[in-house]
Amino acid sequence: MDPWLLITIVLGFAMAWAIGANDAANSMSTAVGAKAITPKQAVVIAGLLEFTGAYFFGKSVTETIRKGILNPTMITDPNVLIYGSMAALLAATLWLVIATKFGLPVSTTHSIIGGIVGYGIVYAGTAIVNWGKMGQVVLSWILSPIIGAFMAFLVFKAMTRSIFETKDPVRNARIWSPFWIGLAFVVIGTMFYIKVLHGGDLKTGVMMYGLPAGVVTFIVTYLLIRLRFRSADPLINVESIFKKAQLVTSSYVALAHGSNDVANAIGPVAAVYAVATMGLSGMQVPVPRWILAMGGLGITIGVATYGYKVMETVGKKITELTNTRGFTIQFSAATVVLVSSWLGLPISTTHVVVGAVIGVGLARGVKAINKDIVRDIIISWFVTVPVAALISAAIFKILMLVG
Repeated sequence: MDPWLLITIVLGFAMAWAIGANDAANSMSTAVGAKAITPKQAVVIAGLLEFTGAYFFGKSVTETIRKGILNPTMITDPNVLIYGSMAALLAATLWLVIATKFGLPVSTTHSIIGGIVGYGIVYAGTAIVNWGKMGQVVLSWILSPIIGAFMAFLVFKAMTRSIFETKDPVRNARIWSPFWIGLAFVVIGTMFYIKVLHGGDLKTGVMMYGLPAGVVTFIVTYLLIRLRFRSADPLINVESIFKKAQLVTSSYVALAHGSNDVANAIGPVAAVYAVATMGLSGMQVPVPRWILAMGGLGITIGVATYGYKVMETVGKKITELTNTRGFTIQFSAATVVLVSSWLGLPISTTHVVVGAVIGVGLARGVKAINKDIVRDIIISWFVTVPVAALISAAIFKILMLVG
């Protein structure tokens, strides 16, 4: 095996591990924070579903130049793609490890984009960078948390006013709990079609997956509530229903994350594999199944060994969560991501989730938010691309000299 390919495979596995430790933890953080599941249960569920998503639903074709950030026509030397992919992977991995150590949830996509920009500028100057695309990345830093917070704030307010802040919470819980949970599953069913099955038509996703999932969930939830609402404390019953719903929504997020974000780790590996075995350096290359498996395994191990850091920050340190709050966050985040995908808006899922957590906290007042933690998270978002780019640039320069 080509030694450069072997090194890139190792780096790709390390990147997948870092993705698991930082990004994948987001899928379970609100469920853990709301005590819907224990941290150990979260590790097992997230690990299995992340691997399943990566291996069975990960894209069989991936972009060698992630999201069109660099102009591929300006890269004429195959070695540049090899060294650049290695530099981007190592830089993104190092940054993710640093961020995870401090429990900061950052975007793995932004990390790998930073790495790609870093080596691109060193090789061909600023002209190689698609600055329009980079502008979209910067825009996503700003849009994602704001839209996520606004959506979660509105949903949580509407949910509490329709159930908890009423004269007859038992009656209103029977009516509105199935509605909110059913609506969430319309979004999740549609997202499953788009994000996991990689479908492109929103209408097909809604009609074939979203509406059937929502209707079935509404009926099941309604029947469960009719059976369970016989105890003295109806609010406990409401929380228990949302606890079960949250487990399902968390599981979906883990599956979708594995199927989509594994590309951040295996994309550069697939590029080097193509160059080493077929001499290809185009925009898209086929991904062998074993590379998908490697990415899925790396993410799984990352969740199991180091995911608790970010899980604790998002689930416990920003604001106090309950099952209804946790459900609101996941429902809101999924809705924002779905609508943004449909409109073609640049959105970071990590930033949306964190924004949604903040939005739920703000619905209870500014004092419910840990402002120091929020400040640290926002700073980490803005330095992600520059830090990854600088590290990648330095590594690429060294590789070009010794290569």
